[in-house]
Amino acid sequence: MNPQDAIAEMARWIDEGENHYVCVTGVHGIMESQDDPDLKAIHNRSGLTVPDGMPAVWSGHYAGFKDMERVYGPDLMPSFIEFGVPRGYKHFLYGGGEGLAELLAAKLGEKFPGVDIVGTHCPPFRPLTEAEEDEVVAMINASGADVVWVGLSTPKQERWMARMAHRLDANAVLGVGAAFDINAELASRAPRFVQKIGMEWFYRLVKEPRRLAKRYLKNNPRFVWRILRNRPRPMV
Repeated sequence: MNPQDAIAEMARWIDEGENHYVCVTGVHGIMESQDDPDLKAIHNRSGLTVPDGMPAVWSGHYAGFKDMERVYGPDLMPSFIEFGVPRGYKHFLYGGGEGLAELLAAKLGEKFPGVDIVGTHCPPFRPLTEAEEDEVVAMINASGADVVWVGLSTPKQERWMARMAHRLDANAVLGVGAAFDINAELASRAPRFVQKIGMEWFYRLVKEPRRLAKRYLKNNPRFVWRILRNRPRPMV
């Protein structure tokens, strides 16, 4: 997998009328899936699960996939949006804090003239009722969106996609988490050299220690330990 392959596959879904969701997953999502069979099944049912971080890429190389590349959510979003402008793709932005989706839509419009953002919605920070979920489905389907971008963080966004994607007319539903804040220019991304050496997690930990300390200090050592104990193998 690489960014070009991911874009080509999602474009095929739109062209051929297929409907799938995409998990953009790094160490956190991988390790949470080791502890939660339902979350693991959600990843395995996805149309694509792509490696969001360099440790996931390196483990892929270790398993024998030498051409594997990082498919980073904050880069995949603008790349696919730019790809879709001449093709007339319609996008819906779902998630983020109050006003974030609207700000992101404005920033994307400035960067990619002609992009068709057909709707935005910021859900409450609590589980939706059945009636509220029905309203969300009706709203997104009425927009005519081909692509739904979901910014709810892992694993909340993966659970949302697995529960809702089959009810949506959109062909591609992507969980991209921090891509909302980064592309809205509310959060900075790590320098490229920090990303390449696999230390973006440390950069983000310094920026948001209270929110991310438990995640990284728990999952990162466990990931390394499991990779060293059991070499990853290609799935048959």
